[in-house]
Amino acid sequence: MCSRDIALHMQAHPVARQQEFVEPEQCRFRDDGVFPNSVLPVLLYRQAFMAEAEDRASVVEQCFAENDWTNSWRNGVYSFTHYHSTTHEVLGAYGGAATLRLGGEHGKNVEVHAGDVIVIPAGVAHQNIGASADFAVVGAYPDGREWDLLRGRPGERPKADHNIAALPIPDNDPIYGANGPLRQIWRSNPAKPKTKAS
Repeated sequence: MCSRDIALHMQAHPVARQQEFVEPEQCRFRDDGVFPNSVLPVLLYRQAFMAEAEDRASVVEQCFAENDWTNSWRNGVYSFTHYHSTTHEVLGAYGGAATLRLGGEHGKNVEVHAGDVIVIPAGVAHQNIGASADFAVVGAYPDGREWDLLRGRPGERPKADHNIAALPIPDNDPIYGANGPLRQIWRSNPAKPKTKAS
């Protein structure tokens, strides 16, 4: 599991420290007619990773991969509003800071700093509305799913809504694995999205 491996990494590299457990903040965004958003909350883990590691991106990437959030990349976050209908997404900030707008035009601005991890359910609109020059994230997807890029344009919704409804809840929290908070929080939602067979 990721936390065990990071503990071993910490022994060899004390600056790559992960905190014991970070309870995620939850943000909910309703369908606004343009962006579907989600019945599932966005999960924001503050300072889930300590930011002193020499290769912070690799530490975050490895943790995600060990919890089966793969197909990863390193970059920033698009400055235009967009969402994904074919997968949920995790972003682990390993440098700098940014203000992300979640939920579309009438959504919420969230400050994200190096060490923070944000899980964005399929359908939730997001964009970078301002960032430091060194802001960078690792992005990844449960089961290595392929992602699409939708921008709230006319005609997207019927197919996008179908794709989102068909997605299972991931088997693992991207940081804490099968026993992490993601499954418990997302399973307890009133709309009860389908879960994978055990």
